[in-house]
Amino acid sequence: MFSSLRIRNYRLFATGQVVSNTGTWMQRIAQDWLVLSLTGSASAVGITIALQFLPMLMFGLYGGVLADRLPKRPLLLATQGAMGLTGVALAALTLAGHVQVWHVYLAAFVLGLVTVLDNPARQTFVPEMVGKDQLANAVSLNSANFQSARLVGPAIAGVLITAVGSGWAFLLNGLSFAAPIAALLMMRTRELHPVERQPRGKGQLREGLRYVAGRPELIWPIVLVGFIGTFGFNFPIWLSAFVGNVFHGDAGTYGLFNTLIAAGSLAGALLAARRGHSRLRVLVVAAVLFSVLLVVTAFAPSYCLFAALLVPIGMFGLTVNVTANSSVQMATDPEMRGRVMALFMMVFTGGTPLGAPLVGWITDTYGARIGMAAGGAVSLAAALAIALVLSRVGNLRVSLSRHGVTFVPTTGHTLVKAA
Repeated sequence: MFSSLRIRNYRLFATGQVVSNTGTWMQRIAQDWLVLSLTGSASAVGITIALQFLPMLMFGLYGGVLADRLPKRPLLLATQGAMGLTGVALAALTLAGHVQVWHVYLAAFVLGLVTVLDNPARQTFVPEMVGKDQLANAVSLNSANFQSARLVGPAIAGVLITAVGSGWAFLLNGLSFAAPIAALLMMRTRELHPVERQPRGKGQLREGLRYVAGRPELIWPIVLVGFIGTFGFNFPIWLSAFVGNVFHGDAGTYGLFNTLIAAGSLAGALLAARRGHSRLRVLVVAAVLFSVLLVVTAFAPSYCLFAALLVPIGMFGLTVNVTANSSVQMATDPEMRGRVMALFMMVFTGGTPLGAPLVGWITDTYGARIGMAAGGAVSLAAALAIALVLSRVGNLRVSLSRHGVTFVPTTGHTLVKAA
């Protein structure tokens, strides 16, 4: 389960990331709660999220081109430092009592611009640290790392916001980026697995798109995570609305809900690390279960049942993300990986500027339950449609039995078991 941690460079990287990820989750909770406090609107939370991911939609593919051209370690030193400065600037405004909602919008947009370069560089630096044999395990552990921080960050943020306000959460996030910067500086460059960088040239963006379009094992996972990311991963909108309008809680309740999702996500990441491989059938079944759980949870009649269902939602949501991520990376040639992973992240997070305002409007207009159920319904439709496409591509049909979901060839004998 933890085999890639035997590699020193990756161990340093993972240690630095868990510190900065904890700060990132603190800032996310504080940012959402601050916007909700300033405006009282779930739509405003949706706008904040949209602005943070809009740069990925606009420039994500160009970030992938640059990630294929530039050395990853110096690039990450620059992006991590810029993210830290963004947190410190927002902290200064908040602690001075001058923060306004447009300041939060601007900080979210700037952070999104930096993420355009940071995401593909960070994703594609993993194989340089661990090599191909440990790639699937390292991708799963990256997600476990992120979700471990998600267990701690929201809880700390909830306490800080209640006790002293959002500004201190922003400040701690800014300072937390010292850890990954130190880790990058301490790495032994001679132990990295060098990947040939792409020279500057014309048509590299189109080349990446053609590469993905011609490979079904890449394009369908990317399409699926696009729908799930756009309509199914709007938890800041839904949870803040449930806390404020359904259960009448406070920042501590909001932090608890995020922690419960993180607990399930951590379990999903560790199970993925144990599998050591990624299969499309696991991706499709996890997407279906995640979507169904969103709809069921939306109409949970009690606080306790709602909270309990957040755990499996986190587990299956993370399984979708990790399985798609690792399967796409493993199926991609090294010289194309930056562009392919940029497209993956652009589709996964870049759809948020389209989905978040729409989901926020539905949530404000029709209530938290309808908003969450609508997101789950669209995600479910996409998962079922792509399951049908994959079965047609493989000349299979889907069979439901007491043994689970199986893909059966049209000739009759069982080929693979999905769940």
